[in-house]
Amino acid sequence: MTEIKPRQSYLGASVIFRDLGREYPLIERAEGIYLYDTNGKRYIDGSGGSAVVTSIGHGVQEVIDAAVEQMRKVSYVPMHMFAHRPLLDFADLIASLTPKGLDRVWFVSGGSEATENAVKLARQYHLERGQPSKFKIISRWQSYHGATLGALAYGGHTFRRRKYVPMLHDQPKIPPAYRYRCAFCKDAPACNLECANALERTIRLEGEENVAAFIAEPVVGAALGAVPAPDGYFQRIREICDRYDVLLIADEVMTGFGRTGVMFAMNHWNVVPDIVTVAKGISGGYTPLGAVIVRSAIVEQFERNRSNFVGGHTYVGNPLSCAVGLAVVRYLVEHDLATKARENGKYMLARFEELRSHPIVGDVRGQGLMVGLEFVRDRATKEPFPPEQRIAARIGLEALDRGLVTYPGTGSVDGVLGDHMLFGPPLIITRAQIDDLVAILDQAITAVERQV
Repeated sequence: MTEIKPRQSYLGASVIFRDLGREYPLIERAEGIYLYDTNGKRYIDGSGGSAVVTSIGHGVQEVIDAAVEQMRKVSYVPMHMFAHRPLLDFADLIASLTPKGLDRVWFVSGGSEATENAVKLARQYHLERGQPSKFKIISRWQSYHGATLGALAYGGHTFRRRKYVPMLHDQPKIPPAYRYRCAFCKDAPACNLECANALERTIRLEGEENVAAFIAEPVVGAALGAVPAPDGYFQRIREICDRYDVLLIADEVMTGFGRTGVMFAMNHWNVVPDIVTVAKGISGGYTPLGAVIVRSAIVEQFERNRSNFVGGHTYVGNPLSCAVGLAVVRYLVEHDLATKARENGKYMLARFEELRSHPIVGDVRGQGLMVGLEFVRDRATKEPFPPEQRIAARIGLEALDRGLVTYPGTGSVDGVLGDHMLFGPPLIITRAQIDDLVAILDQAITAVERQV
């Protein structure tokens, strides 16, 4: 198992690291799907920057050139006073990739900001329509929509929430669409969509006059490890939202821009949300960037009332970030990386299925190049490991020691119990590189199995 070194002698000891108990390798450069540390060791970026970020890979010259060119022109302007060309061009490009009508864009700095701004837009939209009682945002347990206090309130990941619960303005939640551990259909041969029907019951219990929106991830990422919605789920959700005048917010922070094999994951079910949040893949990790994509009909209500959206942050619509994001998405489209994600995603999922040879691998799931594993103590009963054993984290360290970056997670059973791992490598990954990734992961799982 990877040795955890004392941090006293670590260069950069002034930094607050995510894990204060270990020393981090110092990355010097990156290229394609690989990271290289100062000792020359190479790592496969198996989880896309550990959070499904690096969509087009590292070191793409077109993106570097776009950033330098924009910096020579202007890197920052106050958005309450000016517009700029990258802002206009990038919004138009995004609108050309979305379903008809979903074509107004508000740029932010990341996924948590996108969640907060999407919720604000939903609330203010109802105010603009003369429905001030609509303020509640329904979400799901075992979800994750960001780390700010507002976004944590809408998320349903207990481990991330529990220290801050007294500070959260909590919101109603329904069970996840989670076939492997479904409380509704359990061992039934097919999903009965009771997980979707739970939304209607909750809207009625909360009072439809009080509910503004429902937010959900098409494929649940950090909180469950690549769990796609079952077929028919979002179609039913769309029907329920329409019936009760509730906006549907799709959190595509991880899934947007080709990750699941289509440009936006909701396209798998031909369902058009009212609002979409995006980040991560929109800039491929080259700069902090996110966006909220909104139906024109929503913005037109503001325009009719001559109202402004009461939102915004210092770096909203930043020229440098917009120029970089524009270059990233152009590269993604020109190289048809969504199709590559769909084709190589099938191969990657098939290779991951082979890992079921390990007794502790309970489930394999995913969509496109977003694949997950769930680890169990007993495959027959799906009993999880005790959280203190830190199974996913230990596998992650063993993989890192062998040159593979992973994204371990916990809480897949109930927010606390349950170990899983999420993978989302750059969309440029080849099948030979997928083989290398699986081989290292196989070794890492074997190493931890021998310890338990």
